[in-house]
This record gives sequence, C-alpha cells and structure tokens, in this order.
Amino acid sequence: MRFGIVVFPGSWSHQDFHHVIVNVLKEEACYLWHKEADLHGSDCVILPGGFAHGDYLRSGAIARLSPVMRAVAAFADAGGPVLGSCNGFQVLTEAGLLPGALLPNDCLHYRCRWVHLRVESRQTSFTAAMQSGQVVRMPISHGDGRYYIDRIGWQRLIDGDQIIFRYCDANGSLMQDANPNGSLDHIAGICNERRNVLGLMPHPERAAESILGSEDGRLMLTSILDRVVHA
Repeated sequence: MRFGIVVFPGSWSHQDFHHVIVNVLKEEACYLWHKEADLHGSDCVILPGGFAHGDYLRSGAIARLSPVMRAVAAFADAGGPVLGSCNGFQVLTEAGLLPGALLPNDCLHYRCRWVHLRVESRQTSFTAAMQSGQVVRMPISHGDGRYYIDRIGWQRLIDGDQIIFRYCDANGSLMQDANPNGSLDHIAGICNERRNVLGLMPHPERAAESILGSEDGRLMLTSILDRVVHA
C-alpha cells in the first residue's frame, strides 16, 4: 500500500508519519509537495501537522489554495481515504472537506501534552480496528485546536454519527479539565458524511511505538491498511 504525505511550507510532522509508515508498518510512503498536481498513485493521503504557510492568516486558510488540494479533493470525492492530523485537520475544514472550524484554544496558550480520547464510532476506514467507547492516548501540540460548529451543523454531526473522537479522562468521562482546548462538545475528531475523510487534532503518528509511550495511534493506520489491502 502506498501512502501519500502532503508537505506544505511549514509542515513538520510529515517525517514522523513517513517513519511510522515505512519503518513500523513496512509500507510505502511518498511526499507530495503542495504544488503537485497529482497524487502519484497514492492509496491513502495524509495531511500532517505543522504550520502550513506559516499560518499567518488563519491556520490552513492559505494551504487550502495549494494545487495539491484540488487533487486531494478529487481523490476524496472518488472515495479515497484522507486523514488530516492537527494542521491537516485545520486544512481539511478550510478546504470544505470537513465541516466546522478550528479556533484558538480557549486558554489562548499553545498546548503540548498527552490527552485521552474516547472512540465514539468505529465506522470509518481509520477506526475499524478500534472499539466504540475505547479510550486511547495520543499527544496534542497546537494553538488553534478548539473545534467549533453552529448548532445545526453540530446536530448534523450527531445524526450522521460523524463525531469520531471526544476528549475524555482516563476512564472515558467527558470531564471539563480533560478538554485541552475548549472544543465544542469535547470534539477531537470528525469525519465527512461519506466517512472516508477524517480529521483530528491529536497526533496518531507520535503514538505508534511503545518507546513513545503509546501505540494507540498505530491502530488508525493499521485500520486503513486492512481496509485497503483486504478490500
């Protein structure tokens, strides 16, 4: 299986994803520069974390205009799996591939820490190897991670079973101090209606080896690997 990892000016998590895919999963990965017009045969596209174009205007607002995003949108429209983590999640919302927006953290400080997530749905290509209600542990690293959507959009997410991860404590409870950025309804990750595009603020690539303190993030990549290879 071939993973395509998009690189924008300012991306910094692409190498972490590449390491996990090539050295841990033993699969193929290639970098996709943001000016690329095609995805070079990728079976899955990843938008990694970072500060695309410096995020000087609004996180992901300029990145969505990069030529590669037209190819990513066409790939997603054809049913291809797309995963956006951290800045990648921001880019997906700015590009209209996912609903809602990511606002500055309610504390107005950059947050870099481990968090717990409750798996709300395993009905995506990226969470099939997880169990609904399972608590997983991954790190976050962002200043603009407060998910927001209006009430109508929020209800649509609930009705469509599109809320995939919520911030929680180690027991799976949605406690206020377990929400690191003030996200609406503790939302940490969502998918699109078709369920092939998923965005989340935590970094699964940094929780894919035991030496890093958690292997929970690897479940997301093995899920898509199983889905594509065994489809």
